[in-house]
Amino acid sequence: MARKYKNIYVAASSQHVGKTTTTLGLVSAFMKKGLNVGYCKPVGQKHLTVDGKVVDKDTVLFADLIDFEIEPKEHSPVILGSGATVQYLDNPNIYDPEERIKYADEKLSAEYDLVIYEGTGHPGVGSVADVSNAHVAKLLDAGVVMVVEAGIGNSIDMFNMTTSLFREKNVPILGVIINKVRKDKIDKIRTYINKWMKPRGYRILGLIPYDESLAFPVMSTICEAVNGTIIANEEYSTNRVSGIMAGSLLDLEDIEKNQDRLLVTSSKAINNAINKIELLMRNNNIEENILSGIVATGQGFLDSNTIAYIEKHKIPLIRTDLDTYGSVIKISNIEVKINRSTLWKVEKAIHLIDENIDLNDLLVPV
Repeated sequence: MARKYKNIYVAASSQHVGKTTTTLGLVSAFMKKGLNVGYCKPVGQKHLTVDGKVVDKDTVLFADLIDFEIEPKEHSPVILGSGATVQYLDNPNIYDPEERIKYADEKLSAEYDLVIYEGTGHPGVGSVADVSNAHVAKLLDAGVVMVVEAGIGNSIDMFNMTTSLFREKNVPILGVIINKVRKDKIDKIRTYINKWMKPRGYRILGLIPYDESLAFPVMSTICEAVNGTIIANEEYSTNRVSGIMAGSLLDLEDIEKNQDRLLVTSSKAINNAINKIELLMRNNNIEENILSGIVATGQGFLDSNTIAYIEKHKIPLIRTDLDTYGSVIKISNIEVKINRSTLWKVEKAIHLIDENIDLNDLLVPV
């Protein structure tokens, strides 16, 4: 079997804009059309070791989704991890990243109807090793889907700047996806961006509404952020967190939101905080557990009531040596990514792309 359609390369104006979300949605949408779809992260930065194989972390997620056996040379051919760029600059002949990428394309093109390649960071990432997103897309003879964050002037400016590298390489831009758009701004943003895009021959593939839940971290991510240890109910470390409550500032408004809250409090004050939560819930006839998890900072002991509450509601408890303020800052600065621990986000991302993106003309026969 030989590849039937031109490669698609998903790029973005910067990090954390929605490349993985978009790629997930596109892969799923084309699979629903009955196509045999391949995936590759040609240049990766953050990697995992799975069954002795070193691959980009996003590759592991897609292996689960598409159900393929990971072959690093095919699905994650180049890893620019810590120290790799210095090694490359000291000795450019240490390995040939271009040949690795070409090899992956050759193998995947022989196996799939369509191959979708996921870019890395902003379009210039990889330039230090002569494998920028634009250069890689050119090597792959791919058309580019560019993802930019919502706005009007800023979206146009970022699109124009970040597509310049692709234009320089004569890489075709198949279309643009505007991500994280407030629902009440969708029509306005579409109208005004089209006023700039259409005369220049660019096409908006769709606008993705902002979904707050995709920004929710899970307890395992929070544990890592505060350099903590889960000491109770670790099996619930995938609990999602929609907001933070500080133990010293608990009030009825926090309790009434009653969805997936994280309690951050000093270990010395945790017993009082739990007692106050129980009192507020009892006085306001709230029966459902509101806590996804607890971060206990510093040193202290849990009384029997607190232990019973945590066990009754299966609440993961994290201990950290950071103070409460420091923990809240670390948690607030988390950059949330879709991964194997957030499969509900995978389903949400697929739904958003399926509902809002026009796939017409993305399939270009080879």
